[in-house]
Amino acid sequence: MTKSPKPRETKAATLRRLLARKSGADLAALQDATGWQPHSVRAALSGLRKAGYTINRVPPKTEGGTAVYRITVEPAEA
Repeated sequence: MTKSPKPRETKAATLRRLLARKSGADLAALQDATGWQPHSVRAALSGLRKAGYTINRVPPKTEGGTAVYRITVEPAEA
């Protein structure tokens, strides 16, 4: 009996998974997970918004901290 390989998770799916966590994710974590440049991550966030996702940006809690992004509402057909 052979095991079939697990389907690969796409970078977009990785992005959605990280953003769906209760703690959300900052730009650096999204870059590390996808290997994308900051402008590509921000473009993907814009694409998710256009697809119907509501993404909140929580400003840094301290001076020099990083903002955290979190999906708060997913589109009905997702």
